[in-house]
Amino acid sequence: MAPAASERVAVITGAARGIGLASARWFLARGWRVVVLDKDAPTLVAAAAELERESPHRSMAQHCDVSDPAQVNALVAKVEAAWGRIDALVNNAGVAVFKPLVATSFEEWRYVMATNLDGAFLCSQACVPLLRRQGGAIVNIASISGLRASTLRVAYGTSKAALIHFTKQQAVELAGLGIRCNVIAPGPVETAMAKQVHTAEIRADYHAAIPLARYGSEEEIAAGIGFLCSPEASYVTGQVLAVDGGFDAAGVGLPTLRRDFSDL
Repeated sequence: MAPAASERVAVITGAARGIGLASARWFLARGWRVVVLDKDAPTLVAAAAELERESPHRSMAQHCDVSDPAQVNALVAKVEAAWGRIDALVNNAGVAVFKPLVATSFEEWRYVMATNLDGAFLCSQACVPLLRRQGGAIVNIASISGLRASTLRVAYGTSKAALIHFTKQQAVELAGLGIRCNVIAPGPVETAMAKQVHTAEIRADYHAAIPLARYGSEEEIAAGIGFLCSPEASYVTGQVLAVDGGFDAAGVGLPTLRRDFSDL
C-alpha cells in the first residue's frame, strides 16, 4: 500500500540492531514509514519481525550490502515501486577494524572504507532522485573518532573523518535540490558490540573522560538523528552534531580536575 501524501518515508542502513534499529523505532513512533537495510540477513529478519509487531504494515526490510552499487540501486528501485518517495536517508551502516596502522592490511582498510564511506556515497547518490521530489534530509553517522584521533583506529577513524567532510560536501551541493545533509558523531554508546568488547577497565576510562560520566543510549542517538530529519531542523545543514556527553568538548581535560571542581 502506498503511503498517504503526509506519510514520510525514512531509509535506514545498518538497521538490524543498535542505533539503526532504535532510529527505525523513533520514526515509526512519529508516523513515518521506514525501510530497514542490513547485510546481516538473520538479524534483519528478527528485527523486521519486531517492527512489524510494534507497527504493523509500516516497515519494509531489505537485505542489502551498501558497498555494492547494484544492490543499492535495486533497493532504491524497490522503495520507489512500493512507496514512491524517500524523505530521509540515514547512512548508519558501519564496520570497524581496531588495529595499529602497521598491522592493518590493505584488505582490512578497504573493508572499512567500502562500508563506512563508499556505502554512504552510493546510498546518497541513489536516493537523491527521490529525496529531491519533495525535499528531504540525509544524516550520516560518523563517530567521535572522526573528530579526534585515538589508538587502533587508523581505518575506522579515518573513514569517519572522511564521512564528516563528505557530509559538508553533500550539504553544499544538494542544498539547491532541497536536501539538507548533516552528520552525527556519537561518543561511546551502550550498543551490544560495546557491551561485548569494552572491558571494565575501558568503561572506567570512558566514564572518567566523559563530562557526563556515562555512555549514551541508542535512543539518545536516534533522537538526534530524528531531529535532524525533522521540520524543526529546516535551517540546519552541513553541521556536525556530537552526541557524546561532552567527550569531544573536554579534549584532554583531566578527570581529576573535573572531580575536584564538582565538589565546590
